[in-house]
Amino acid sequence: MNRKKLKIEGIIPALATPMNDDESLNENGLRTIIDYVIKGGVHGIFVTGSQGESFSLTIEEKKRVIATSIEASAGRVPIYAGTGTITTAQSIQLTKMARELGADAVSVTTPYFIKPTQKELIDHYKAISDAAEDMPVLLYSNPTRTGVMIDVATVVKLSELDNIVGMKDSSADIVQTTAYIEATKGMDFSILVGNDACIFVALMSGGKGAVAATANVAPALIVGIYNAVKSGDIDKARELQFELLPIRRAFTMGTFPVVIKEALNLMGLPAGPARRPIQGLPPDKREELKKVLANAGLLNS
Repeated sequence: MNRKKLKIEGIIPALATPMNDDESLNENGLRTIIDYVIKGGVHGIFVTGSQGESFSLTIEEKKRVIATSIEASAGRVPIYAGTGTITTAQSIQLTKMARELGADAVSVTTPYFIKPTQKELIDHYKAISDAAEDMPVLLYSNPTRTGVMIDVATVVKLSELDNIVGMKDSSADIVQTTAYIEATKGMDFSILVGNDACIFVALMSGGKGAVAATANVAPALIVGIYNAVKSGDIDKARELQFELLPIRRAFTMGTFPVVIKEALNLMGLPAGPARRPIQGLPPDKREELKKVLANAGLLNS
């Protein structure tokens, strides 16, 4: 896949990282889930992100996840690798690793725990952009988890760099999302929404797609939202967004990111456990989740 011609658009699952019962990586499980979401029609796959428990993975484990995903995808869809960490140096290390492995693009979350200024963020992303060379870079704003917001002016400034080509916005604030869209209108720059409850509104406002955790579980449903908007069937897109909402609301049943893994396990897909200290759902919540999935037609009878 030609990185320079990569279109940053469509529905891109924020892929869960399958684990064995002992919390080791399950690479065969990763291949199975990749096949499942590709069959659901997705336009790319985002690995080693927050839903992928990147915060719990060693550098060597991230390397294995990225390499396995590239091999399993076999060029069917582009692979986006999450390479953002707290420090610029380690983010550069991971970005270079992803480039050398053959990832199609990287998504770089803001530093977390610390709260850099906007100038510090600009310098941080410029350094990562340089290290990425010809590989496309997406900014990633997730202020509810990182405590760091990327200002609109910062996004505009960074969009001037040739290989910073888009942004994932997980603010869950549609006013903020549309501000990014408006400020980059007319540029070769893609805003992807990262909160699955906002997909329809973001697409209607000019967003190019979504990096969606629920697309692990219901890829065809979310691709349907995107396709309906693209074809002008707005009523159908709105209806499908409402169908998705119970799955998105189920996130509150357990500690992030375990609910998606529990849902995949219930569907017979080998996600396994989340890494501790995150624990599985209690039996009553698991039964509640099972009903949500059954109502969405996602469980085999």
